[in-house]
Amino acid sequence: MALEKNKDSRRVIVVGGGPVGLFSAIRLSRFGIKVVLIEKLGKVNSDIRASTFHPPTLEMMEPYGITAEALSKGVKAPNWQIRMHSTGERAVFDMSCLADDTLYPFRLQFEQSELCKIMDRILDKDPLAEIRYGSSLHGLSQTSDGVTVEISEDGIIKKLKGTFLIAADGGNSKVREILGLPFEGSMYPERTVLVTTTFPFHQYLDGISNVSYCWDKYGNFSLLRLRNSWRVSMYFPEGLSPEEALDDAHIEDRLQSICSSGEKYEVLDKRVYRVHQRIVDKYDHGRIILAGDAAHLNSPTGGMGMNGGLHDAHNLTSKIKEIWSGGDLSLLDLYSRQRKPVAETAIIQQADKNRRRMTEKDPKKRKEYLAEMQSITTDREKLRKFLWKSSMFEGLELASSIS
Repeated sequence: MALEKNKDSRRVIVVGGGPVGLFSAIRLSRFGIKVVLIEKLGKVNSDIRASTFHPPTLEMMEPYGITAEALSKGVKAPNWQIRMHSTGERAVFDMSCLADDTLYPFRLQFEQSELCKIMDRILDKDPLAEIRYGSSLHGLSQTSDGVTVEISEDGIIKKLKGTFLIAADGGNSKVREILGLPFEGSMYPERTVLVTTTFPFHQYLDGISNVSYCWDKYGNFSLLRLRNSWRVSMYFPEGLSPEEALDDAHIEDRLQSICSSGEKYEVLDKRVYRVHQRIVDKYDHGRIILAGDAAHLNSPTGGMGMNGGLHDAHNLTSKIKEIWSGGDLSLLDLYSRQRKPVAETAIIQQADKNRRRMTEKDPKKRKEYLAEMQSITTDREKLRKFLWKSSMFEGLELASSIS
């Protein structure tokens, strides 16, 4: 094992080539800071994964041309709804009430995989950025002035040095594992099946929004529209094996229960997963700092996971920029103190509340929830306050209030 020669160690090492890692690298390079990103996959991840972008996230990505390209390829959701599917009753949240607060008063539906392709192209042209796909992290160590990582490339173990390391390597973070950090929390009992289909729900379901959270007699589901497809998130009871949950006939029956089309659904992709809510005790550990799913996991209901990770990256890279210009290392602790409360209250707790509301099966309680939501939509000030929070602006305000 050898340390690579002729490599400047005054740089930031980013572990993980998802949105959080790529955005961190873009931000740092634009600040004039050299960055090397290591990703164990051989190329950009093609999994769709997340697909909802909130207004402040679009604002953060705008200076780099990312938002403009995403808008040209994605689908705007100027409103979203909570819906009683059997009757069509709904509460519709009109995001235009945020028009005085942001240039992006809507949610954007755009595949995470396509976002990563945009970011990868940006970094590929950047002389300060180096992306190393097919690089697996094997070990790391740090001193008072730097970090050393051991990576495997084509079966060869190599060492790289950097000034800081950003762990953006997801829920199964290798960095977190090596550091031995507890990832406290719990796992929800039900399995979630995410199906992507070409079926045009908007042509069949009256008044459906591009983002819709629905109750029906079988439980609940979500409908999320993309440019040429819809994503259907369905929740199945505990006890089903992954194979049973992904059974073609089972999925077909459930899709037909949502909208009986008379034709078999064309399914482009299907996957099953369990939802966790977990968080580390602290984000910064010397010169190694965690961001995104490596630091916190939450229910996807409400689209806060990826957005929260991108907000982590925005905050953290600003702190590193200050340190690079002579600021104190305690800024990393400030990052942790600012972003962890947001993950705990504005992301994990809120996502859990969203999930509990939508997994409610009691018809009476569902009607009470719907009436409560409808009352918010008819009062403009209540609506603005609600959307300010659900669009993640409130969490950013919370972070900025901590010094």
